[in-house]
Amino acid sequence: MIGRLSGTLVAKQPPQLMVDVHGVGYELEAPMSTIYELPAVGQPVTLYVHQHVREDAVNLYGFHREAERALFRTLLKVTGVGAKTALAILSGASSEEFARLVRNGEIAALTRIPGIGRKTAERIVVELRDRVDGIATAVAGGASPAPPTDPAGEARVALEALGYKPGEAERLVAKAAADGDTAEAIIRKALKAALR
Repeated sequence: MIGRLSGTLVAKQPPQLMVDVHGVGYELEAPMSTIYELPAVGQPVTLYVHQHVREDAVNLYGFHREAERALFRTLLKVTGVGAKTALAILSGASSEEFARLVRNGEIAALTRIPGIGRKTAERIVVELRDRVDGIATAVAGGASPAPPTDPAGEARVALEALGYKPGEAERLVAKAAADGDTAEAIIRKALKAALR
């Protein structure tokens, strides 16, 4: 799986990019938020990559910041949102604006983004309302938030990565954590408690 590319930007024709990495040219698609921040052709560039595998193709999507890639991946989990729609969302609204629209349930405004119909906008609001603030903050901050260093924080992040909503992950960790527990022990206890 390709997670990051560092090389020379050889072509930039939005939304298409090509990055040369030691003689191999990687073709990627990127949202406009990333394209605006790219250097001139011929300059070095580093992009975070999402590799999307389908039956008939393998596509690469490039992002200037890791948090943008995280938002892209979160959008892909919404029923009815594919890679093209996720790119359109990242290109059509700032992360703060997107978070505000989702938080406030502004369906009509979301449908103004190309590729988003009413049903898709409703699904986005329902499925992302609880998670959009943390992701938007990370994107707006320009970098991924620093990973937690305490065992409870690590366990909470791991549970969220497994698909638990932030509030639910927090509740599970609070019940499972005991003094001196490692993150792994907290995760095991929290998962056992979740299955009861």
